[in-house]
Amino acid sequence: MLHSVLMIIHFFCAAAIVALVLLQRGKGAEAGAGFGAGASGTVFGARGASTALSRATAILAALFMVTSLSLTYVGSRKSAPASSLLDQLSQQPAAPAPGAPPPAAPAALAPAAPASSGAASTAPGASGAAVEQGAPASAAVPPAPGAPPGSK
Repeated sequence: MLHSVLMIIHFFCAAAIVALVLLQRGKGAEAGAGFGAGASGTVFGARGASTALSRATAILAALFMVTSLSLTYVGSRKSAPASSLLDQLSQQPAAPAPGAPPPAAPAALAPAAPASSGAASTAPGASGAAVEQGAPASAAVPPAPGAPPGSK
């Protein structure tokens, strides 16, 4: 609610600042007064609208900065913790259904089978391929049946 109100005020301040800046005369407008354009300045008095418009622009710019800082504060503020029992229950993860089997452990976490020998050795008939230490003996590729020894 507060965020919406601040956004509306911020939007209107920005639009008003743009309108006021466009209404003000630039520095080069005084040069045109010598060529007959000075009559338009009599509406706001001898000094013109420069003081009233510049003062309004400064006030709106200050209000724009205050709303900017307020929006930053409201946007970065953390939401309040759940206070009711229903709010706390809705934030908890869903429990598994009763009677459902527990989730299986991932295969990557299962311990590897120990190797039969501690040193790396060459499997017979595997054409010189070394079996890694710690890998099971079934990891070596056996030769094809009917193939001469020493070939894959």
